[in-house]
Amino acid sequence: MRHRTTLAAFAGALVLSALAIPGAAQADEVSGNITLTKVVVNGGKNIVLGTTDVKSFTIAVTATDDSGIEVGKTFPVMWHGPIHKPTGDPWGLVGANPDEGKCVTPKPTTTTCTYTLKMNPRIHPQDNTTAGTWTVSAYALGNDGDYIGKDSAAKVKVLRNSKLTVNASPEPVKKNRTITVTGALTRANWETYKYAGYTKQPVKLQFKKKGTTTYKTLKTVTTDGKGNLRTTTKATADGYFRYSFAGTPTTPAVSSAVDYVDVK
Repeated sequence: MRHRTTLAAFAGALVLSALAIPGAAQADEVSGNITLTKVVVNGGKNIVLGTTDVKSFTIAVTATDDSGIEVGKTFPVMWHGPIHKPTGDPWGLVGANPDEGKCVTPKPTTTTCTYTLKMNPRIHPQDNTTAGTWTVSAYALGNDGDYIGKDSAAKVKVLRNSKLTVNASPEPVKKNRTITVTGALTRANWETYKYAGYTKQPVKLQFKKKGTTTYKTLKTVTTDGKGNLRTTTKATADGYFRYSFAGTPTTPAVSSAVDYVDVK
């Protein structure tokens, strides 16, 4: 019961301040036969943040105990390391209010509580170094006083949103003449709150012939020191050009809109 009080006190502190991970999160703790059977963040997808829009996402925590799970006492905390010394605080923190989860109990011993959280690109990432993998800590209490606190219950990637453009010219163009295809790859900067060029990145130039459904890669082009793209190719048939970026551990994959070229 001592841990029940500690965990509940932390939940209240988290809601009020959202400033620190508690002592319970410093290491995994468990008492009794309670288990965390599943923790799912954002439906299993990455969380992608731009420079202004607040992103809403869910964390679903499923716990099992022979006495059942105490509703309102199962909740997650999402954070980014490393832990800052000497405060013991993580570099980023997003917490859920235990009272705001939508809980379902498909059987007496198991409960899943789903929480809606929000990330503000001007508050939670703090700087660009927090792009990448975040950790979810999760907690649950059983009706009989069993408890569990898992420091690393799940992982999720929080990525800097990317944008990609393309322009093929001249158009229209005579068959087999050379065309120039330009573009730019940019991504969100969480320190300036603007989009900036993503430099020295490989990007594929792709073409889809009119009347077909499949893009073919013509070549790989590397962005310059400002994130710009420029290359040339032969205009062999009517069709659609685009650039396609595969992504990195901190930035999601993205394809540009298409630019249609009419070949005479």
